[in-house]
Parts: sequence; C-alpha cells; structure tokens
Amino acid sequence: MENQKLCFFVISDSLGETARKVVHAVLAQFPGIQSDMHHHPFVRDRETLDIILAEAKELNGIIIHTLVVDDLSSHTEAFCKAESLRCYDILQSLVSDIARSTGINPTKRAGALHRLDDEYFNRISAIEFAVKYDDGKDPKGLLEADLVLLGVSRTSKTPLSMYMANKNVRVANLPILPEAQIPEELYEVNPKKIVGLTNDIETLVDFRKERMLAYGLPSETLYSNRDRIQKELKFATDLYNDLGCYTINVAKRSIEETAEIIFRNVLSK
Repeated sequence: MENQKLCFFVISDSLGETARKVVHAVLAQFPGIQSDMHHHPFVRDRETLDIILAEAKELNGIIIHTLVVDDLSSHTEAFCKAESLRCYDILQSLVSDIARSTGINPTKRAGALHRLDDEYFNRISAIEFAVKYDDGKDPKGLLEADLVLLGVSRTSKTPLSMYMANKNVRVANLPILPEAQIPEELYEVNPKKIVGLTNDIETLVDFRKERMLAYGLPSETLYSNRDRIQKELKFATDLYNDLGCYTINVAKRSIEETAEIIFRNVLSK
C-alpha cells in the first residue's frame, strides 16, 4: 500500500544521530511511506523519558532508541512491552554479544561516541580557528597556529585545513602569489610548523580552467594560463626553499593522504 504514514520516536541519551540515520536509511527503502519523526536527544532521567513514552503511546509510535544506561533502557523496554508498542534498541544486541565474547563489560556511558568533553570542544575551537585564518585573512593567525599551510591557488589549502581542524589541529593557510606581499609574520614562524603545498602544472591548468567554466567565464584566462601558473609555482618553490619548510606535491593525492604525510613527517617531530 502506498502513502502509509508511520510515527517514529528516536530517543537517545546523547545526540541520537546514530538512531536517526538508521531510521532514515531504512525508510529510503520504502519511498511510498510517509514518516512523522519525533527526535528526543539527551534524555538522561526517568521523568523526561516517561513524558516521551506517554506521547509515543498516544500516537502508537515506533520507538527507536540508543539508551545505554540500564535503568532507562530497561524501563523503555518494559513500557513498550506492557503497552504493545514496537521498540527497537539498535545497540543492545551487538553490545551484549561483544561483552559475552570478550568478557569485558561495556562502560554504559551515555553519549560515548559524541561525548561533549575537552576533545570535542578542542575540535570546535580548531575548526573556528581554521575558518578565521583561512586564505590569509589575518597574518596574526600564522603565529598562533599549530600548522601553517602555504600554496598557490588550487593546492587544497582550505579543505586540508578543515580536515586537519577536525583532527584538533589549529591551521592557518596563506595563498602564495608573486605579486602579493609575504607577511612578516610568516618569517617568525618555526619552519618545522610550515608545509608548502605544490601541484603539477598540468593538473593546475585543468583545475583552473574548470573553475572558470563553473563561474560562467571563458576557460582561457590569466588565472588558467600555463606560463602564469609556471611563474606562480616557481615563486612558491623559491619561497619554500628560502623558508626551509617541508613541501608536498598534492597532485594525485587525496586530502586524507596529504594529511597523513603531515602527521607523520611534520606534526610528529
């Protein structure tokens, strides 16, 4: 039957993203079904849970939960059984099986996957730092960064900065142009914290032509001109040699591969 409607109650003692994604993944297999989603994150006490369960009973909802605290999990299961509500604990079976197999008891810590601890806030701080000091917006960031990325246009400076920020690394990046004045702050940074990014000329020509076309402009511009790009690359290489910094050619490398090289050869030193 088409156009059926189901009511889901996603309950979690943390963000509830795991349960919510599972529900959406399953519903994608049933395009004819309409869904009414009730998302209840950070449920940590019985009183709050009872209010949610009462509403689920009234609407004959399907309960999907990732409650790891025994008291709340068992209470939910008992309520659903007594009221004949459909209830799915998407973590318990696997957690119990691993506990039996290893003899190790689970921590039963709410929000273990997405816990709001120092690491979480450090990551948010690193992301905000990367945004603030992206593309040379403020040279002062060069002195505060854990890592400084240099490179001509289309050497993946910004996406690499954001990827590293998600690994709790505070990154500032600076575009390199022959006409642009290199900020004095760059020469005050320890060269061991600087990475110069470069690329193959053919790759840059193709990238830049595609970018022009995406902007609705002719592909042949000064920005995508081969001689111009060669001049930029030489200027960047001379600067890297002058600084004595580590250099990486990002051609044919994914962001993850480049980041791994940086972690192994720069940040681990």
